[in-house]
Amino acid sequence: MSAINLRLPDSLHQMAKNVAMQDHISLNQFIASAVAEKISALTTESYLEERARHGSREKFLHAMTKVPNVEPEPFDRL
Repeated sequence: MSAINLRLPDSLHQMAKNVAMQDHISLNQFIASAVAEKISALTTESYLEERARHGSREKFLHAMTKVPNVEPEPFDRL
């Protein structure tokens, strides 16, 4: 495990401590979780962009022809 020094504005530090306390976790655990969440979001975005580059409009349209053209159930309507 690595240790880092982190400089935060006092207001952000206090808000992070408050949220951690409300969640009954340590500030360290809260910050580690927040960093993991951000990394997950960014890597997911990169993954989806890469998949999109390999996509094919023709294959998408072909797949859509297999979807039945029916009205949505009442609970699925906007």
